[in-house]
This record gives sequence, C-alpha cells and structure tokens, in this order.
Amino acid sequence: MATGRTHRPATRSRGIPEATVARLPLYLRALTALSERSVPTVSSEELAAAAGVNSAKLRKDFSYLGSYGTRGVGYDVEYLVYQISRELGLTQDWPVVIVGIGNLGAALANYGGFASRGFRVAALIDADPAMAGKPVAGIPVQHTDSLEQIIEDNGVSIGVIATPAGAAQQVCDRLVAAGVTSILNFAPTVLTVPDGVDVRKVDLSIELQILAFHEQRKAGEEIAANDGALPATAPRAAAGHSTEQGPDGDVPAVMPA
Repeated sequence: MATGRTHRPATRSRGIPEATVARLPLYLRALTALSERSVPTVSSEELAAAAGVNSAKLRKDFSYLGSYGTRGVGYDVEYLVYQISRELGLTQDWPVVIVGIGNLGAALANYGGFASRGFRVAALIDADPAMAGKPVAGIPVQHTDSLEQIIEDNGVSIGVIATPAGAAQQVCDRLVAAGVTSILNFAPTVLTVPDGVDVRKVDLSIELQILAFHEQRKAGEEIAANDGALPATAPRAAAGHSTEQGPDGDVPAVMPA
C-alpha cells in the first residue's frame, strides 16, 4: 500500500503560492470570456470582480507571474490568457483517462470543456465487462484489465477516478504504479498516495452540505430579523412565554406569562 501524505508544501518550486495557483483558473475563465468578446484590455478591478476576488489580491497574484499591467490602461487580455495558460501547463496537450464510466463518468466523458482547455480524453476505463467496447462520447470503453497498457500507450500522467468509493483506492494504486502522477478524485473517499503524486478531490455531497449550512444560517438570520421587527406589544421571550409546540406539532404556542 502506498504511504500517505497529508498536505503539499505551502509554495510550488517556482515560488508561486498554492493559493495563487488555485485562483489562476478563475482568472483564466474570466479572461477567456473577455477574449471571446474581443475586449483588448481590462483593469484589475474589472477582472477581479469577474473572477470573484478583490483587486489587491489579483495584483499580488499577477506579480508572481511578472505581470504588473499598465497604469491607466490595465492588463492586456490576450497576453494574460497566454501567460496564465503557460503557467498552468495548458499550452500542451494533456491526455487524461477516466476510470469508472457510470453516470458521473459518462457525464465527464461528454463534457466539452476538456478539449478547449488543453485536456484530451485518451481513454475511458470500466471494470464491467458488459461496458467493454460500448462508445461513450464517441470513445469505446475499455476494461480495467488493460489499464496499465493504456496509460503507457497514451503517455497519461493525469487520471480521473469516478468509481464507487470501495474501488477507488485500488484504482488509485494501479494508476500510480503505472506512472500517473496527478489524480482528480470524484469518489466519496480519501485516497492515500505517495509523495510526488497530487490529488484533487471533488465531493459534491460536501459542497451541498456547505451550501446547506449557509442556507440554515441565512434562515436563522431572517428569523432573527423578523423577530426583531415584532411590535413592542407582542409577547417576547424576555417577557416570558412558553415555546411548547402547538396542537399542530410544529408551530410554537405563545403563552403570555
């Protein structure tokens, strides 16, 4: 079993902080939209707003790229697209394998954004023999027995795991042993990998739980705001009242003391 690690170094070898690296795709997405509208230049404030960050942080991030913009003019959109794409390694073709072609894996295979962002789906792999040879997004699914050969033949260094949780670690170990050094994990489990292998985890249930937390907090704030807006004559907790459930079981019965 591969030995695990808990975190990556705070900065990359080229001196760009990981937090900055995580924001570069946001800038690139905003810049690409500007480029498609033939916008030649953009101010730090406009680009920061489009990317959802503050302008001071954007300027600091771009300083790591050696890009400082021109006072009164802003940043050259096309040059920044090239500069960030180069820094992210998107100026070359990256072959990717997707392992696990269920509903999620098939959806990923059909995602058109890979090719336009420098990623080529080189192979689709699944453990179900019945899936072998079936085309998904125009690519025939191959059996996991051929995983190592597929990776070698296509020079794959990035693997996507979309298997059930119970199979993910075994698939991960095989990918790593075959030479894959970067993994995007959609399986709802934490993977153990050796040093030198990067894992990015996408857990949709966690993201939904975080949104549920914010929804609950907003609902609580709304209730508190409405409670604060009650007329002075309305019974309040401070004045003494019971919060026992009413006869319908879910509406508090307010009983003046």
